[in-house]
Amino acid sequence: MAATPDKPTSTAPRRKPGRHRGEGQWAVGHFTPLNGNEQFKKDDDGLNVRTRIETIYSKRGFDSIDPNDLRGRMRWWGLYTQRKPGIDGGKTAILEPEELDDSYFMLRVRIDGGRLTTEQLRVVGEISQEFARGTADLTDRQNIQYHWIRIEDVPEIWRRLEAVGLSTTEACGDTPRVILGSPVAGIAENEIVDGSSAIDEIQRRFIGNPEFSNLPRKFKSAISGSPLLDVAHEINDIAFVGVEHPEYGPGFDLWVGGGLSTNPKLGVRLGAWVPLEDVPDVYGGVIGIFRDYGYRRLRTRARLKFLVADWGAEKFRQVLEDEYLKRKLTDGPAPQQPPAVWRDHLGVHKQKDGRFYVGFAPRVGRVDGTTLTKIAELAEAHGSGRLRTTAEQKMIVLDVAEEQVESLVAGLEALDLKVAPSPFRRGTMACTGIEYCKLAIVETKARGAALIDELERRIPDFDEPLTININGCPNACARIQVADIGLKGQLVLNDEGEQVEGYQVHLGGALGLEAGFGRKVRGLKVTSAELPDYVERLLKRFEAEREAGERFAVWTARASEEALS
Repeated sequence: MAATPDKPTSTAPRRKPGRHRGEGQWAVGHFTPLNGNEQFKKDDDGLNVRTRIETIYSKRGFDSIDPNDLRGRMRWWGLYTQRKPGIDGGKTAILEPEELDDSYFMLRVRIDGGRLTTEQLRVVGEISQEFARGTADLTDRQNIQYHWIRIEDVPEIWRRLEAVGLSTTEACGDTPRVILGSPVAGIAENEIVDGSSAIDEIQRRFIGNPEFSNLPRKFKSAISGSPLLDVAHEINDIAFVGVEHPEYGPGFDLWVGGGLSTNPKLGVRLGAWVPLEDVPDVYGGVIGIFRDYGYRRLRTRARLKFLVADWGAEKFRQVLEDEYLKRKLTDGPAPQQPPAVWRDHLGVHKQKDGRFYVGFAPRVGRVDGTTLTKIAELAEAHGSGRLRTTAEQKMIVLDVAEEQVESLVAGLEALDLKVAPSPFRRGTMACTGIEYCKLAIVETKARGAALIDELERRIPDFDEPLTININGCPNACARIQVADIGLKGQLVLNDEGEQVEGYQVHLGGALGLEAGFGRKVRGLKVTSAELPDYVERLLKRFEAEREAGERFAVWTARASEEALS
């Protein structure tokens, strides 16, 4: 009798299948959904939920929403349920989703390349005031996030956003997320190449396209021709970094496979130079590889970084060229190390057309609708119709005439938007935190703002570039592993043995200049109440022990555990 698949004739031990089997990779014929997320995506494309939101849910209310839409497909349109107020961090991992869910939503507005007109910003501000209780946070993905959104109001919000060319399409979900771009693209005097046209073409071809709306997980991308490396290219799934090819001129160096969260990996160079006009095709090839070969069995291994780590750069490039582009890519140079300066474009800078751009810092990305509206009005009053958001939770006004700069700066300062901020305001970022996020364990935004105030008071003369990134959980939305001081929220014990909010500390991480992950000092955890004392003590030790010109990250790599505690 012939052997059947479910009745092997041999009694020898069965060989454990390799990773290429059973990982849910479409390209090798595994289309059967292996978890609930893959099942609901197969049942119905997330893009289709918009019709149900407009015709059913917005009319019948929150309780009418199908659970697979509520906690799944609605993300394809930028909607997450927010955390129910009053639930402490100790219950985050214990309660069921429906117990954590409030009946309100976070809504994310995608701003590809960080590009905004003053008209768009005014509409964003008005929506915040009318529908979001004034909330409107700047994110480190160049987006703007609302909270307190009712499902009944979503269609009207979409109508207003889309009337001025903005969208929430695929701002969340297992989709191609917002495309980061240099916030000074097309205007900076030192720019290598302007990637704006490639961002536009990628938006046109891939965003909202059903061919790419069912990916294994989210897909993050970045395109910048700035020599400052200003879009955190090392931690994106795909990144195009401006370089000058010795033979072919300006173009982009191609990176893939970066990402943080609980298993951080820096992106790797494929050694390929990509001209501006070919960027959308190469983007399409890489996202196609992710869709077809990406791991879909376990959500924890479904990011592109795991495939790149298993394949290596050489195989990844070969598959990209042979199966997707059908041509070879040109070898090219690595990007130059950026100068040891801030990369956030804050302050007053001359544009290549002779006008100026002015970058300013709110506190940890927290603004509100009224402030955004005032920023738009202030920019227009000083002759500007364009603004940019940054990957550092900051904002920039473009196209300011020289004689208007001083007045604009004064107007921004009056709104508590610092053009020349302290290193602490300039370098501190925070994720959403327990205030609204269902994954969070601790508070972040208010803690970051208070920390800035305390450090400015305690160490007023500190003037070194320093990044302090505060995250409410292990998922690293605020990039804790690549900060000078990264703070990962968790519950810790205080001196009385009580469980309180606190942080695990990462020290000496960096992007751009000697990129790497921060050092974790054994057993080093700080309560929220102790945080200002700890950071003050740490920075004063740095000032006392540093060598001439030594950066904080370099000092932390050689400092003793005692000095870092």
